[in-house]
Amino acid sequence: MPDHTKLSASLFDRASAVTPGGVNSPVRAFRAVGGVPRFMASGDGCHITDVDGNTYVDLVCSWGPMLLGHAHPEVTAAVQAAVSRGTSYGTPTENEVLLAEEIVGRTPVDKVRLVSSGTEATMSALRLARGFTGRDKIIKFAGCYHGHVDALLAQAGSGVITLGIPGTPGVTEATTADTIVLPYNDQDAVSAAFSQYGDQIAAVITEASPGNMGVVPPQDNFNAFLARICKANGALFVSDEVMTGFRITRSGWYGVDGVQPDLMTFGKVMGGGFPAAAFGGRTDVMAHLAPEGSVYQAGTLSGNPVATAAGLTTLRLATDEVYARLDETSATLRRLVATALDKEGVPYVIQNAGNLFSVFFVESEEASGPIRDFAGAGAQVLPRFAAFFHAMLDAGVYLPPSAFEAWFVSAAIDDDALAQLETALASAARAAAAVEN
Repeated sequence: MPDHTKLSASLFDRASAVTPGGVNSPVRAFRAVGGVPRFMASGDGCHITDVDGNTYVDLVCSWGPMLLGHAHPEVTAAVQAAVSRGTSYGTPTENEVLLAEEIVGRTPVDKVRLVSSGTEATMSALRLARGFTGRDKIIKFAGCYHGHVDALLAQAGSGVITLGIPGTPGVTEATTADTIVLPYNDQDAVSAAFSQYGDQIAAVITEASPGNMGVVPPQDNFNAFLARICKANGALFVSDEVMTGFRITRSGWYGVDGVQPDLMTFGKVMGGGFPAAAFGGRTDVMAHLAPEGSVYQAGTLSGNPVATAAGLTTLRLATDEVYARLDETSATLRRLVATALDKEGVPYVIQNAGNLFSVFFVESEEASGPIRDFAGAGAQVLPRFAAFFHAMLDAGVYLPPSAFEAWFVSAAIDDDALAQLETALASAARAAAAVEN
């Protein structure tokens, strides 16, 4: 094995003996791109360093949370101060209130409940929607990923499509019987579903701007349409902002399109790199949640004092100036990607949702129109992405190890990092060009 991956390879072998696939989240295993997964030892600013001492410009950012960069001194100080007072109490704390107030102040939700993961947030939001409406059916969209909730794994994006898992083993037909899966960005399909099942549909859930089949933004006021049709039929509109929340703008995707959902889910940035998430919505809907109402939800580590310290500090530091820097860096990087791929004649589509973006390696220039749905996202030359990924990795850039994920930038990326990215992209484009369709 190469010396530069020796320790990572050894750790992966040891991990594989005690952990399924050697990882604790499937995409990390590099199955879609091949090679040795890198085991990271530290992060600083826009860089991460693995156990073999290799340092990379990080374009994963822990899948979104690290928009300020790694080991930001003020976030680190807040965490250290919180840890010094204790790690968990199982009681309410002031920081829970402060973090909830910060979220309510940035978004249209009236009340919010803190949980520990995005999966828990979406699961709880749908339970609440069913409890509020007294209905059972849920509409979701192919390619939208809402965590590994049983009923929502049908045609999900993220790791499910990355690993090519054809169905949802372990999920019973009864569990998914009330899940209606529709093509994304297809208003006619939504209208048809409501015509057939209107009085049975509790909620429509969608990623506010999907990023788990690659970045595929909503088209033609799609979110506004979903809000209207839900209201007209007595269903709830649930906007999943676990990925986009507090990363696209200080108010997430809501800050872009202004469409007000009935319920929202949050995660990633609001935890500042710690396990924290939330769901919230209208006062009358949230009033159905225990202990006010009868829809039960609980969590031992919900509102953990260390996680809330990290999240609160991160949100307070995520100013308009930070978002402007993220947008500028993302735009610069997208131009560098396009220039490199154009030079080598590699067909591609780049799509963005604010500072989030994806590069789709399509079959031909003729196929380089907008990607609007799950089917379009799936029509990629995956070996070309794998070659591109490894060339970037060899040049010291850590990309998401999947063609179906968003690229994340941080406010810590500086001119030196951009210069390294430009050099890396030139070699990666040549590697991609050498792969036949």
